[in-house]
Amino acid sequence: MEPKKAVHPGSFDPITNGHLDIVHRGLCVFDKVIIAIGHNPLKNDLFTTEEKLAMIRESVGDNPRIEVDSFEGLLVDYVQKVDACGILRGLRVISDFEMELQLALMNRRLYDEVETFFLMTDFNNLFVSSTIIKTTAAAGGSVEGLVPEAVLIKLKEKFPHMKV
Repeated sequence: MEPKKAVHPGSFDPITNGHLDIVHRGLCVFDKVIIAIGHNPLKNDLFTTEEKLAMIRESVGDNPRIEVDSFEGLLVDYVQKVDACGILRGLRVISDFEMELQLALMNRRLYDEVETFFLMTDFNNLFVSSTIIKTTAAAGGSVEGLVPEAVLIKLKEKFPHMKV
């Protein structure tokens, strides 16, 4: 039987402990989860794709059930390319659901064989987003405990005045 694979897509600029929580909980349902960094031309990223790949790989370690990759173009094209059966997304608040529902419906329209699976974010990560992390770090605040150690180190390089 083919292993069930899910793609957890995002810009991951940077990846947070909330993202990793969704990935690890997704492994209860899927045999493999691919963390896929997508390029969003509408966003100005703090980190390069190469930096993101390195931070994520260091953060997940050598777990053979987690793969880290990047892609350009349509998510559904990537999902087909890696032969995944699902898209794994995390939800924090109602506004996340509204946007994620629209994306899931469009993805389903583009590729009717893919399912989107939503997991509610753990209570401890409800307020955490990559944007909040970057904004707090840039202003000198501490984001310790909200991001993996590899991300904390890279944020400190970008924002030397950040508290740790």
